[in-house]
Amino acid sequence: MQAAPPPSSVMLRNWLWGPLSPLGLGIAALTVLADQAHKAWMLYVYDIGAKGPVAITSFFDLVLVWNQGISYGLIPQQGVAGRWGLILFAFGASLALAVWLARLTSPLAAVSIGLIIGGAIGNAIDRIAYGAVADFFSLHAFGYQWYVFNIADTAIVAGVVGLLYESLFRGHKKVGNPSKM
Repeated sequence: MQAAPPPSSVMLRNWLWGPLSPLGLGIAALTVLADQAHKAWMLYVYDIGAKGPVAITSFFDLVLVWNQGISYGLIPQQGVAGRWGLILFAFGASLALAVWLARLTSPLAAVSIGLIIGGAIGNAIDRIAYGAVADFFSLHAFGYQWYVFNIADTAIVAGVVGLLYESLFRGHKKVGNPSKM
């Protein structure tokens, strides 16, 4: 006869693991992999730093910008304390999102949370490795220059859009509280 696991380990598992956790965390892992592989290729194979801006279309360029702030260069953090504060925030937010993910009943919401977690961790890895986030994509049109961004930023935005769609059009009760279904 096998002994039951201690109640504290069951409670911790329920907090951090749910039916859609494999889906969301799998998406997070794929997002980190795609983001970091792209950044390594742009920095070390394509060598965007040596090439300078490369026009792809009349509205899209590849560039290298080292972003010391949060997404799209907002709230720049020049010092070591600010950098590590953003790293800790990214991992703390990812943990909080993983707890939320364990409670989800919607696959769309799980994918969306996975994209956000993957994007946050991808940018945090850059901060640890380089001291700033490598951004490459520059959109511009009619004299207006959009923020320079990367795959991790795109994943975060796509995840937020997915959560908004789920909340507005598919019933917010499914996104985070299965007891209200």
